[in-house]
Amino acid sequence: MTARPLAAIVYAPTDNIELLLAEAVRRLASRGVKLGGVLQHDIADAHATSCGMELENLETGERIPLTLEPDNSNSASCRLDPDALARGAVAVRGALGRGAQLIVINKFAAQEVSGAGLRDEVGESMLAGVPLLTAVGERFLDEWAAFTGGEYTRLKPALDDILAWWDAVRAGA
Repeated sequence: MTARPLAAIVYAPTDNIELLLAEAVRRLASRGVKLGGVLQHDIADAHATSCGMELENLETGERIPLTLEPDNSNSASCRLDPDALARGAVAVRGALGRGAQLIVINKFAAQEVSGAGLRDEVGESMLAGVPLLTAVGERFLDEWAAFTGGEYTRLKPALDDILAWWDAVRAGA
């Protein structure tokens, strides 16, 4: 099997995809892989909500708060900060321009399915031919397949699978 330079870790709601991606990034960086992109991290917040999130720029280590402060509307939904998403997009585009060997984008999820989020940056990575690793929830798999034309490597949510994919991509480069 030939590894495509585009890979999606397909995960279930019970999988801790953030922790898996963080470990994969740590291991790849320790091998000297020049990484670009962003990872999402859940953070505890003073409001005791489950919406505290931030993006980590993989080139610089900068942490960008991803959610807005509660608006006191008693809404239970998370509110993403559009400025934070824009800064994440800039980080991905900059990494592409600075010769990243691998772009990691934390998820292809609801924002990307709707045409927003980091969808354009996923496409730019694909067009630039830079290998890209992302995670796709099972519920968004049809939209991901349509977006990519089915031209991707499907990975299980397992560190060994991610590292083996990267080794195969590098061997084929």
